[in-house]
Amino acid sequence: MIQGFKDVIARGNAIEMAIGIVMGLAFTAVVDAIVAGFISPLIGAIFGEPDLTGIGNFTIGRGEFQLGLILQAVFSFLTIALAVYFVIVMPMNKLAERRKRKEEETPAGPTEIELLTEIRDALRAQQR
Repeated sequence: MIQGFKDVIARGNAIEMAIGIVMGLAFTAVVDAIVAGFISPLIGAIFGEPDLTGIGNFTIGRGEFQLGLILQAVFSFLTIALAVYFVIVMPMNKLAERRKRKEEETPAGPTEIELLTEIRDALRAQQR
């Protein structure tokens, strides 16, 4: 079991995943700051509440339903998802498209078999 753990850690994937998690946390802090500094005041100006947690809440008997809490979580998720898409996914897709276009534009050289055939033919011609 310990050897398996060492094998996973020794692979580059574990390190890349750790870097991704750290960068994701840092990126989440930036998005949270944007939400707290800009979007929440905007929501407060529109709805009269600084966030969505106070909106749509009601009580039935002793049960307190907090729809605003759900709305706030969905809103936070969508905000982070949009930011990740526009800041990370879209630029990565554009880079991938550029690489693909460059590969398509670059003429393919002779294959290994074609080169070996040329070398064989040249050697035969020298022997004669």
